[in-house]
Amino acid sequence: MNDLTWKILSSHYIHKGPWATMRTDKCQMPGGHIVEDYYVLEYNNWVNAVAITEDNKVLMVHQYRHAAGIVSLEIPGGVIDDGELPEQAIRRELLEETGYQFDDLELLCTVYANPSTANNITSCYLAKGGKKVQGQHLDAQEEIIVETFTIDEVKQLLSENKIAQALHCTGLFYALIKLKVL
Repeated sequence: MNDLTWKILSSHYIHKGPWATMRTDKCQMPGGHIVEDYYVLEYNNWVNAVAITEDNKVLMVHQYRHAAGIVSLEIPGGVIDDGELPEQAIRRELLEETGYQFDDLELLCTVYANPSTANNITSCYLAKGGKKVQGQHLDAQEEIIVETFTIDEVKQLLSENKIAQALHCTGLFYALIKLKVL
């Protein structure tokens, strides 16, 4: 198979911000065609987890998502901070968002949200045996309601298209396959 990789001829930043950075690349395709302005969104990498408590309930969170204008039902997760490993980030996010601590973590998959325009990856984990050890410690821009569901209820939510966040659906499907309940 031929190499399909584009060669970056030049690159410059249009915007650098705390949540997103945008650059434009001038690229040469393998056949020689020049792409003058290819826009790339740079984000930090993300983590999320299908988090199952010690009493076999799945933790989910309700959170407003301004860009879509929806209150979204999701699995817990967030941004990997600079210098942080994905496993450290998901442990921190689970504790901050839900107050639950998990010692049993397994990486399920690593996926791209949109590799055509964004450069970041999401590491999806299965977290088992969670214990409530504290209250929430949310960021200033977070208002999160935690709710628990049985695995059968989560399967029903998926089948009824009640979970809108594609990366979270992906993690849930991987977890359900891993748990042999799908």
